[in-house]
Amino acid sequence: YGPWPYRSGENAMTSTKLFTIGLITLCTGILGCERQVSYTEDIQPMLFASCLQCHDKKSEGYATSGFSLDSYDAVMQGTKFGKVVVAGSSESSSLYLVVAHKTAPEIHMPPHHENALAEGRGIPWTDEQTETLKLWIDQGASNN
Repeated sequence: YGPWPYRSGENAMTSTKLFTIGLITLCTGILGCERQVSYTEDIQPMLFASCLQCHDKKSEGYATSGFSLDSYDAVMQGTKFGKVVVAGSSESSSLYLVVAHKTAPEIHMPPHHENALAEGRGIPWTDEQTETLKLWIDQGASNN
């Protein structure tokens, strides 16, 4: 027995599944048990691997936008048009929006199709990479 009334067969399995789903929901929704994302360990390696070739100070992305990925401070400074990371709000952060493809296709990052405004081409981020960026921004975009 235990905290749940004894059930056998399919009802017992359903109760276990519901308990597990409820516990996960409670943990992530109320208690904030999501993993802590690190700029140094998680974000910077992704940016360097996928974006630095166009966004160092000698490349097309920097020449066009003034956006450099050379350092945390450069990322937080943003572009010549303004900030690209709004700490605590991924949905207000253009860096997240262009990587998550929530903008006009011409400005999706990294550029990966012929309609892209940028000349360079890259491989779009996976859902997991995009979610990691989202979590980092929503967690405050710390230099950790």
